[in-house]
Amino acid sequence: MEVRDAVSAPDAQGRPRRATRRFPLFTRDTARPEGGGRAAPSDAPAPARQWPVLMVLGVVALGLLLTALDLFRIGTMLIGLALLVGAVMRWVVPDVGMLAVRSRFTDIVTYGVLGFAIVLLAMMVQPRPWLEIPVLDDALHFTIRT
Repeated sequence: MEVRDAVSAPDAQGRPRRATRRFPLFTRDTARPEGGGRAAPSDAPAPARQWPVLMVLGVVALGLLLTALDLFRIGTMLIGLALLVGAVMRWVVPDVGMLAVRSRFTDIVTYGVLGFAIVLLAMMVQPRPWLEIPVLDDALHFTIRT
């Protein structure tokens, strides 16, 4: 009997399994996340195949550089915006290469929440915050009273 994949592997009694879309009870490896294929054809150079993750990492690197050059608010906002762009790309682009880490829903929620939180905190940073949210300000002063 020929075993091609986990679905065609025989069961405990040696009978071939019928084709099903259900995952096997025991897996031997990790399934590639949906959208985790190449973002360009296989004959394209490596950077072209992974352009979504390289774009997000490039914007994050630019944000870190700006933060190091004493432009903290702009740099951290750029980092948060890069994560938000990653969430949008994960939602819109069918094949995003290495930007796909988990399921599409989990990636969108993770990138979106982290990006939104970073942008929100960057806008609230002292001195002279661009955004003031009294509830968060009260929570901050309550936790670090002097």
